[in-house]
Amino acid sequence: MEKSHPSREDPLCRNAELGYSPSSDLDRLVRCVSHGTPSPLIRWHYHDDYEIHLVVSTCGKMFVGDYIGTFEPGNLVITGPRLPHNWISTNAPAGGVALRDHCIVFDRGPLDRASESISELKDVLPLLDRSARGIEFFDMSALAGDYFGRIRASQGISRFSVFLEFLCVLGEWKDYRLLSNPWTDAAEDASSMAQIDAIIGFMNDRYAEDLSMPRVARHFGMSKSHFSRLFHRRTGNTFTDFLIQLRVSRACQLLAHARDPIAAICQDVGFNNVANFNRRFLAVKGMTPSAFRKAFADPR
Repeated sequence: MEKSHPSREDPLCRNAELGYSPSSDLDRLVRCVSHGTPSPLIRWHYHDDYEIHLVVSTCGKMFVGDYIGTFEPGNLVITGPRLPHNWISTNAPAGGVALRDHCIVFDRGPLDRASESISELKDVLPLLDRSARGIEFFDMSALAGDYFGRIRASQGISRFSVFLEFLCVLGEWKDYRLLSNPWTDAAEDASSMAQIDAIIGFMNDRYAEDLSMPRVARHFGMSKSHFSRLFHRRTGNTFTDFLIQLRVSRACQLLAHARDPIAAICQDVGFNNVANFNRRFLAVKGMTPSAFRKAFADPR
């Protein structure tokens, strides 16, 4: 069932009977929904909004993009636009449950536009970039439940203020994992899929070189602006963020399985100095390269 083409959710159909906050909230940036199981909202679907999803009862299977896993009460996930998702309870009683999920749905566009003049808003944008693959957060169910309650109970600027605070907390939370590989809609044209496959292959082969977005765009005969839009749409990352993650991933393999000094590994994966390597590694993995090696290196 989960391999079928996902349905698109129409924002105009999000009425109060389904558990959404009143239709008067339709033009608001932040909208809340709570529902039980069974519910017509439980289906393999996607939408153009971001969604923060908190499970409060039942256990079952979770589907996010190409990820399949399990969930239990406290499961907290954020999904980006057009990323298909569904949660299917496997232990709900025959009569169902009145409350299974709390969700917050919101549009990124106003945040992007406002961040051009309010620089502080840029702090939450990296979280939204990562959400293109779905993010599961750990050990924050009680805190998340508190934020959901405060957001649902407030209106206007108060709701927006609490919502931004919640996004900042999520953006700084270290215990999380990305769920899906970058998701592409099969209905989109095959040529752009072939382009991004070739670009990623090129980066995989040359990540240790002095790669830059203009250089790679020029190699594939694209303008910088077209390349940037295509790359972000297909991978959910900027070119720089993707390259850093690629280099850090390769560094993790070397740290775990090779005996080379950290300074040598730094050079091998394309970082120009150890200080920059340490800073980038810490930002991605939540620990320093030396701490990672100590925790995960093969026994000698």
